[in-house]
Amino acid sequence: MGGTLTPQTEDEVREAIVWAINAGEPFEVVGHGTKRSISPPTQAAATLDVSGLDGIVAYEPEELVLTLRPGTTMAELAAEMDKKGQMFAFEPPNLAPLLGAVGEATFGGTFATNFAGPRRLTAGAVRDHMLGVHAISGRGEAFKAGGKVVKNVTGYDLSRALCGSWGTLAVATELTVKVLPRPETEVTLVLAGLTADEAVAAMSRAMGSSADVSGAAHLPAEVAPNGVTGPATALRLEGFGPSVSARLSHLQTMFAAASLSVLDEAASRALWSAVRDVTPFVGTGHAVWRISVAPTAGPEVAKAAPAGSRVMFDWAGGLLWVEAPITGDAGAAALRGAVAAAGGGHATLIRAPATLRAEVATFHPSPAPLKALSERLRNAFDPQAVLNPGRMAR
Repeated sequence: MGGTLTPQTEDEVREAIVWAINAGEPFEVVGHGTKRSISPPTQAAATLDVSGLDGIVAYEPEELVLTLRPGTTMAELAAEMDKKGQMFAFEPPNLAPLLGAVGEATFGGTFATNFAGPRRLTAGAVRDHMLGVHAISGRGEAFKAGGKVVKNVTGYDLSRALCGSWGTLAVATELTVKVLPRPETEVTLVLAGLTADEAVAAMSRAMGSSADVSGAAHLPAEVAPNGVTGPATALRLEGFGPSVSARLSHLQTMFAAASLSVLDEAASRALWSAVRDVTPFVGTGHAVWRISVAPTAGPEVAKAAPAGSRVMFDWAGGLLWVEAPITGDAGAAALRGAVAAAGGGHATLIRAPATLRAEVATFHPSPAPLKALSERLRNAFDPQAVLNPGRMAR
């Protein structure tokens, strides 16, 4: 068949999936497509465009609960939450500039990928804030899980299971997510000139202190904030003004031997937006890896990056963004080998030309037990692989 279907309601989504099952023609499921280039092309001639399922269904600021349709843009949601002084605590990144994508990111894409920003370290991932979901499975069956409550202990937590599945199990049609108050202010303490090992040690010390650090990153010298010489290790403090000032003083005393500077609220917000969206690597044309490991393993994994690479550490060393030259496998074997040697984690190829994607798997190879579990989950939800076949290993 080919072509694109653009359902506007949950019933139309279900009808489309039932048609795909009966016709034996799978769909590529997309929203605005800003993260589309991350995964390899799907093995589907037809497209199910769910961007028409948009809009806020219900927003209850007093209850810290927001219900929306998956095609709702992150910009629209941010604007509404700003009016009430609220936010998504998981700090979702906007990777469209990094990927050279056109359009606006949607909450459906955020839910599908489970990508979170610097505050993931303390606030958790997207799935940790999901309260409920309405969806249509690859069997053409409508279901819902969870609800507008913080705790759901009845049956399986399907909203969290679907989060991060890249649209391979079901098509979400309505989502309920927890929101939190936005901090009154923020500042960032910057330690200059530390090596990666020294930076991870410092970030670990800060995270273990009573300073309540909400972001910890280590940036290469060429992307350090203005006025900072050499690599920059950034520690973010958020909250009420007097509390932030007291905690900043505590950190300054803790790291009195280091070369310190303080970024005010505006400069701090700009820095963490750049870290969140990987802005230093925008427009370079090199491959970009997203690597998650134990924070203490970060420096060793970084050493495996190919010559000419740049590395940015987030999550106190637990998340590495590696910009690597597009030669050979762009460091795939070395980086994934280092992840394995470090005791586990995953290295995802976020940005790469089509020629490299044809040779290098996007997602980190799964251990046999996890792969078997994923297979069982996929077979339960989408036995005929009508949703995004080929997007993730089947």
